[in-house]
Amino acid sequence: MAEEPDFFKPHPNPPPRVKNSFFDVVPDAFSSKSLEFTGDQKKKKEPEAEPETAEEEPEMKEEEPVPVEEIIAPQQYVVIEAKPWDRGDESAQSRLFIKGGKIVNDDQSYDGDIYIEDGIIKQIGNNLVIPGGARTIDARGKLVIPGGIDTHTHMQLPFMGTQAADDFYSGTKAALAGGTTMIMDFVLDQKGVSLLDAYDKWRSWADEKVCCDYALHVGVTWWSEQVANDMEVLCNDRGVNSFKMFLAYKDVFMLSDSELYQSFLKCKQLGALAMVHAENGSLIEEKSREMLQMGITGPEGHVMCRPEEVEAEAAQRAITIANQADSPLYIVHVMSKSSADVISAARRKGNIVFGEPIAASLGTDGTHCFNKCWRHSAGHVMGPPLRPDPTTPDYLMDLLANNDLQVTGTDNCTFNADQKALGKDDFRRIPNGVNGVEDRMSIIWEKGVHSGKMDPCRFVAVTSTTAAKIFNMYPKKGRIAIGSDADIVIWDPDQTRTISAKTHHQAVDFNIFEGMVCHGVPLYVMMNGHVVLDEGQLKVTQGLGRFVPTSCNSEFVFGRVKERERARRPVKVERDPYTGPVIEVMENALSLKPVDANPIIPDVNSAEFYNRPKTRGGGRNLQDSSFSFSGAQIDDKSPRRPATRVAAPPGGASTKLW
Repeated sequence: MAEEPDFFKPHPNPPPRVKNSFFDVVPDAFSSKSLEFTGDQKKKKEPEAEPETAEEEPEMKEEEPVPVEEIIAPQQYVVIEAKPWDRGDESAQSRLFIKGGKIVNDDQSYDGDIYIEDGIIKQIGNNLVIPGGARTIDARGKLVIPGGIDTHTHMQLPFMGTQAADDFYSGTKAALAGGTTMIMDFVLDQKGVSLLDAYDKWRSWADEKVCCDYALHVGVTWWSEQVANDMEVLCNDRGVNSFKMFLAYKDVFMLSDSELYQSFLKCKQLGALAMVHAENGSLIEEKSREMLQMGITGPEGHVMCRPEEVEAEAAQRAITIANQADSPLYIVHVMSKSSADVISAARRKGNIVFGEPIAASLGTDGTHCFNKCWRHSAGHVMGPPLRPDPTTPDYLMDLLANNDLQVTGTDNCTFNADQKALGKDDFRRIPNGVNGVEDRMSIIWEKGVHSGKMDPCRFVAVTSTTAAKIFNMYPKKGRIAIGSDADIVIWDPDQTRTISAKTHHQAVDFNIFEGMVCHGVPLYVMMNGHVVLDEGQLKVTQGLGRFVPTSCNSEFVFGRVKERERARRPVKVERDPYTGPVIEVMENALSLKPVDANPIIPDVNSAEFYNRPKTRGGGRNLQDSSFSFSGAQIDDKSPRRPATRVAAPPGGASTKLW
């Protein structure tokens, strides 16, 4: 892992901070737009003004009802410097009335209006009575859905000798542009680093930059008693309920099977969700070496040294270990048919396991890694790799639509061309990662809903609601209901957009979905009641997002665990003791005592090594064998004699010719 880059240190001469808000350009933006008729107003009314007022009434009726909209409409992009979020002074401006849309949750859809105040949904229904001063947004003919939750991002991650191009500002800005109102990022530091120190580092990076709400998973890249204690503190005091372990990246992040088992046991004890990156790191290392020996150094080598079996085997192994620990399991970035089949089969057997395909595996394939253009192919390098089988995206989408896979993320970890070029002569050094945080919602709508594989309710489930349930944020997040956070997207299912690196809001210079035309476009995005995407115009505030603590023991995940553990608890068989004869143990026979934890290996510290007892006279049994599984010989402890050259062995000297 690389050291922390210099660009995270404070700038010696920072530019002046522009402290303004979007309301500064609108006269009387903070004042109420409704009139209050009181007795004092009637007293101040002068009779002489009555005729003039009557003449001016027709002109007043011709004015636009909301002059504020005319002023801000020409603005193309507004970036507001972060400042403390005080809703108390903005109660009138935080009132929103969404009228005439079709509300879509994961379990039902219906026509209705929504009233929002102070970032919370206050009313849902028809013919609502709302306070004055609320802005009305016309959603007729559109869908009103919960904001997306991206379960898997890596913003500004130090990785493979460089730093991800998208930091917490540009990454969350792009997320909002695509209809995602919350991300879940990974704390991922080097072996030996305290999980608490790593967590504090990520919080310091994110809190001052995020434009949308966020939560954190924590990566467990090494194992010790200290790590177990840190996990407990993170769950109890820091708002973390998920930990990611690696079966890949040997000597960097990878844990052994015994360490995986111990970490899964700890997760179950804490009520936290165990997550895994499923690839066989040892096989990948061997296959990578073979590719280089054959002269394959380009991005195609990355795909060929990680065949589907490597992912499927690791997924099966992780599921097996988690099942033995009675721990629920979440497998991140499902990239292949075979891995998805393993997850689907395990769920049918009753295992508590969740599968997360990502925008990349659902929207494109690994044939791009064999492109003649090195930059194009390197731009698609990620781990696990995109699969060259072009039918993979449709296959994964079918499983996602039918709940064999449950939730979607992006594994958004972006690197520019000059960063990918670190591996121009060795594919092992190409930084792994692709984009997706901005395009996920449109990709899934196009490939899932527009293609007829899933309905809008299932779309809401896989992009938002199921994630909120798994990570214990539901119904605060992931649902349009009274009392829920006002994270809402007004979605136009018929409008199209063409994805391109030239127009996306991310900091990276490449887009793996370049040129793809997608149906389904967000027209308005509200994050905690703030309109951050307004008819296609992005208006973000750096630092406006909040850290969302996630509590342990999600009912959606652990609801079956307690009873399952009770039902599976080993039970001693009560029986009468054995009273029959017992033979005598032969001298020097194979003992059942553990020898280096393996009873098959003989005790090499024994003074003698025999398979048969001695003769009556105390001599060696000539039928005795000196063979041993350990390679030990009967004369291993005898002193070695110096070599003796025999000049005339029996049969004559070998140097003479006969």
